Amino acid sequence: MSGLPSATRDWLTGPRLTRLWEGVRKRLESNGVQATGSLRLTAMNAQERNDLSLLLGKPLTGAAVTVRLDVLDARLRASAAGLGLRQTLEEIGPPLTDRRAARADVAARREQVWSSLAWSLDTSPLADQEWPRQWYDLLRRTGVPKGVTPEAAIGTLQQAVQVLTTLFGPDRGGALGRGELAAMATGSAHGLDDGTWLARLVQRGVALAHGTEFPDDAAGRRALWRLVSVTPDEVSSTVLTHGLRPDGEGWRERALRERADHHAEVHITPRDLHDLRLHLPAGTLIHICENPRVVEAAADAACVQPLVCTSGSAATVVFTLLDALATTGCRFAYHGDFDWPGIALANRVIRRYEALPWRMGTADYEHLAARSQAEAIPQLALDGQPVNADWDPDLAPAMTALGVALHEEATLDLLVADLSRQA
Repeated sequence: MSGLPSATRDWLTGPRLTRLWEGVRKRLESNGVQATGSLRLTAMNAQERNDLSLLLGKPLTGAAVTVRLDVLDARLRASAAGLGLRQTLEEIGPPLTDRRAARADVAARREQVWSSLAWSLDTSPLADQEWPRQWYDLLRRTGVPKGVTPEAAIGTLQQAVQVLTTLFGPDRGGALGRGELAAMATGSAHGLDDGTWLARLVQRGVALAHGTEFPDDAAGRRALWRLVSVTPDEVSSTVLTHGLRPDGEGWRERALRERADHHAEVHITPRDLHDLRLHLPAGTLIHICENPRVVEAAADAACVQPLVCTSGSAATVVFTLLDALATTGCRFAYHGDFDWPGIALANRVIRRYEALPWRMGTADYEHLAARSQAEAIPQLALDGQPVNADWDPDLAPAMTALGVALHEEATLDLLVADLSRQA
């Protein structure tokens, strides 16, 4: 039941007092919900001034009025409303929020995150080492990621201390798999997957403990795990290749040559790349494509030119392989999709390796677009923000003008013909 008489409620909620209540509500919510201080209203019209005069019990003149909240509170209590300022506002609108108290609560909960972390470190076997204090200071400066509640942050930081204690404490055993270590701390084998906050916390601790910089790429983060004898998963990500014939008599090199002799594709893992000696004759031209379908077609056609596939996004293992080939003096030619993500990836590869564009010019695009139209192939709309091609300033305008995206499959016959030619 409302504590306000019906007629009083109707008068108080009238449009002439709307600005007053909006201003008073904002002021109360910011000062601890106390009827103290004052509110100044400006540019008041005659109707607003008239109703406020009735409410305050005194005549008001002029377009600007200063309202003392304690006076307004007393007037409401003595009026037909019979309620104080806070109760009146909650009768005619939603409950008030004590924003000052809310801010204090947030600050207290945030401080609890760091006091909990300090306690965990002080009571752990790491307490007598120097780097955990640096780690604590670093984490406090960088703060908790957006969207992580204080309660979740406390739990994750405690897990990080547990993992680091396992890695650097007195009971450290032999090598561990990352999944095994994650399951011990979180109950999930994926708890320390690359990109998780927990993984970053632990990796920053490892970097500080070893006095090394925190890496900014996946290969560097894997190397960081190996510093503490933690084996990351190095078999699930692969780079798709065809026709690689490295020198050397190791079984891995022989296996690549044998598969190339049989025109079979090869999926190479990061684990393979640790021990594989990729010595090819200096100046060997390596073709690079974006889509696995090109590799499949090259294998079916018994192509002879070596080929590496980025499989769209070019994972770290792709660049690890290409970097290794580049150190032996290999040259590169790149082809990808004629869409904006494809141009962006082409820019990345061409810049990194000074690769030649392979059928990636304006004339190639226009020829393929005309051919697909003549063959009544359904047109794929070119969506997204245009990306300028480093190797051909006319390509992006031509693609924008035609508005057609062309994937590598549209060029497949031409690419296979190129790959079939002897070097």
